Amino acid sequence: MSMVAERRTFAAPDTAVARRDDGTIIVSSRHTLEHWEPSLPAVLRAAAQAHPDRPLAAERDEHQHWVVLSYGEARRKADALAQAFLDLGLGPERPIMILSGNSVAHLLVSLAAYTAGVPVMPISVAYSLMSSDLVRIRAIAELTDPGLVFADDAAAFAQALDAVDAEHILVARGECANALRLDELAQTSPGQPVEDAFAAITPDTTAKLLFTSGSTGVPKGVINTHRMLCSNQAMLQLIWPFLVEEPPVLVDWLPWSHTFGANHNLNLVLFNGGTLHIDDGKPAPPLFPRTIAALKAISPTVYFNVPAGFALLAPALESDQELAQSFFSRLRFMFYAGAALPEALAARLTQIARSKADHEVPLTSSWGTTETAPGATSAHFAAAAVGCIGVPLAGTAVKLAPVGDKLEIRVSGPQVTPGYFRAPELTQSAFDEEGYYRSGDAGKLVDEHDVNKGLLFDGRIAEDFKLLTGTWVTAGPLRMRLLSETRVLTDAVICGQDCDYVAALAWVNQAEARKLTDGEGDVSPDHPRLREHLAKALATLNQHAGSAARIERLLLLAMPPSLDVGEITDKGYINQRACLESRAAEVARLYAVDLDPEVITPAS
Repeated sequence: MSMVAERRTFAAPDTAVARRDDGTIIVSSRHTLEHWEPSLPAVLRAAAQAHPDRPLAAERDEHQHWVVLSYGEARRKADALAQAFLDLGLGPERPIMILSGNSVAHLLVSLAAYTAGVPVMPISVAYSLMSSDLVRIRAIAELTDPGLVFADDAAAFAQALDAVDAEHILVARGECANALRLDELAQTSPGQPVEDAFAAITPDTTAKLLFTSGSTGVPKGVINTHRMLCSNQAMLQLIWPFLVEEPPVLVDWLPWSHTFGANHNLNLVLFNGGTLHIDDGKPAPPLFPRTIAALKAISPTVYFNVPAGFALLAPALESDQELAQSFFSRLRFMFYAGAALPEALAARLTQIARSKADHEVPLTSSWGTTETAPGATSAHFAAAAVGCIGVPLAGTAVKLAPVGDKLEIRVSGPQVTPGYFRAPELTQSAFDEEGYYRSGDAGKLVDEHDVNKGLLFDGRIAEDFKLLTGTWVTAGPLRMRLLSETRVLTDAVICGQDCDYVAALAWVNQAEARKLTDGEGDVSPDHPRLREHLAKALATLNQHAGSAARIERLLLLAMPPSLDVGEITDKGYINQRACLESRAAEVARLYAVDLDPEVITPAS
């Protein structure tokens, strides 16, 4: 028997359901949430005492050697930096802004901020390095008035550092005028002020502010309290019982500026005495070989990614036996979130696991938002349907509230945010009359007669629209059908509001297109074999489908989605509304009376 199979991976779901006369459905877990840790620094201190020499995090140096940070060293440096932050006058109203990506230095600054009771604000690296005008960095700084801004690499973030008017600048390497040095601050001797600050932390103390992507305007600062973060990890410990005796080992790239990478994955490691190997790769062709190298060097026990990452990983696992052996050797599950997973990719991953692993490796998911820390539901059972987001976690109630012809997912529980930073009107509108957080996502029961089979994600309510006939188009599921049927598109935007038919804009997956065309370089959108393939795929998609589920025209886009105008987040989520606004000219081509020669139609 495999060592992995000796311990249970999932706790059995036990879910209650209540129905109201107005069509509202309340779903909740019967598992009780009796206790959670008081704060993040309390968890760090307990872990440092229990296993001081165990690796907490590791990153690769310039020689590709793993440099390790132990729990004991993390505690010592966090206390030293906490004292330095207090000496600088930082506090609840003078937070720390972090501009750089995942690193040991980033982790130490965060742990120190938690210890000192100073809110930390990890900002998407894309806002600094992929933006031409830095407008979001400036807006966040204006809203929050940070007392200190930290960048791992002074040279890489020079423009962003100049854009933020902070009293103190802190860097780990590189030169920046008047900047403090992280290694020097880490030599500070901690004193009683650190212990006083630590003792003053309550479950309602703000640990961090996370900024949502914001399709337009200023990103919203979501308040994350210690109660939210600690209770959510207690919920995960209940559904994944193996964590008690099996500290998780992660190889993870997901950014700490987002709730998935930080609150879910990094905190999972911290709360369970695990080790996080920081993957400095990314699901993008130039950087993905770094991910492959990391996964060959380190065998994860659980693996988290977004669908775009799994789309690149799947062919690599199929063709590289060394990678597959390392990846699956002690893996308990593959976990996707952040976006919907196409059925074809789910089937492919499941087949790869069956052929490469010597034990069962389920593919699972969950649902949550930045406002829910993030976990609200999880599919902690085998053979969950694609699109199943599972059942509510312990201590959590999910309300499915009728909104039009859909059911909006609303959440109540200790992991739900108290609101948005310095935005009382936004905070008020985010909750319904019973205090449930309104997510804007839609869901429905997988099986009306068996709530333990979980909920299905049913798209973003704001993305659905009506055709000219008055027929509703459910954009999210239709987009997933298109991606699954074509297999050569990275993403798509569904169009057709107030029009006669549904159409789509899409981007080509170059790796899959090269396989299709037997080419080596980038495949042009007008390649005959690619166009023929897509025309046939549209015809298959449209068979036996009504007008709201048929795609009559497709236009391939050469220009990638833009971060500056809010078309995409750095995790790869496409914002449909922003794309439709910024690509209005391309949308018009889809609906021109005379068929545009670049537009693809279903094969006849």
